[in-house]
Amino acid sequence: MAVMPKHIQELLNKPFELMKDQIDFYRQNGFIKLKKVLPPEVLTYMDTAISSEVTKRNTQLLPLEKRDTYGKAFLQIMNLWTTSEAVKEIVFSKRLARIAAELMEVDGVRMYHDQALYKEPYGGFTPWHADQYYWPLASEKSITLWAPLQSTPLDWGPLEFSAQSNRLVKGRDMKIGDESQQLLNDVLATEGFRHVVEPFDLGEVSFHAGWLYHRAGPNRSGHMRKVITVIYMDKEMRLKEPEHENQTLDWEVWCPGALVGEVIDTPLNPVLYDKQFA
Repeated sequence: MAVMPKHIQELLNKPFELMKDQIDFYRQNGFIKLKKVLPPEVLTYMDTAISSEVTKRNTQLLPLEKRDTYGKAFLQIMNLWTTSEAVKEIVFSKRLARIAAELMEVDGVRMYHDQALYKEPYGGFTPWHADQYYWPLASEKSITLWAPLQSTPLDWGPLEFSAQSNRLVKGRDMKIGDESQQLLNDVLATEGFRHVVEPFDLGEVSFHAGWLYHRAGPNRSGHMRKVITVIYMDKEMRLKEPEHENQTLDWEVWCPGALVGEVIDTPLNPVLYDKQFA
């Protein structure tokens, strides 16, 4: 049963028209920022629904100074859509899923999982990493939406991208942490990749490839930096044999019941956009 106001639902399902040069930019650089994707009234609704679920499900009680680097980076609540009908309607947005499909140049996308990343006031930096290290996916056709629920100036810790670094193989065996920060900071500088870090305007979102290296600075604002992310994969994505225990864990948690070598078609991985039925 729908719980979202009709006008919000219409805006979240209204197509966002990508230009050819935007698709070309993503293909070349492995990321893109897009302005005016989410109207202010949609963001207000999203903030209320998502923040309510984050508050309800957050289990992090340690003060910042007692956490490790990863724990200081953000509060991380995953698969909110499975426990909140309101959040489900948001992250199942056809507007956002269609952008993901068109940027990856595939006919449709499935859900891998969603997650809220709330960087607390004075929270720490997010180390350099590539998301797909964790994912037992057979191709590189994966993409992450990063959608701030407010405008995000530089001192709030917006996402920083290492342009074209999804072509870099070195570091793909590293999970996020102090070690990945140190090694990748050196490697990306040595290889000469261009780093892009800019504020996010209200309603601006980004998409980045699964193997693109990215990070975020600390939140020096004194305010909560609220972000919802959705990870999409090609609707024909197949499960690969996990290469390490983190990929095995992701298999068990985000696509339980999927079989190695088969399309990842489970109740947790519904198709969110299919060009054939658009």
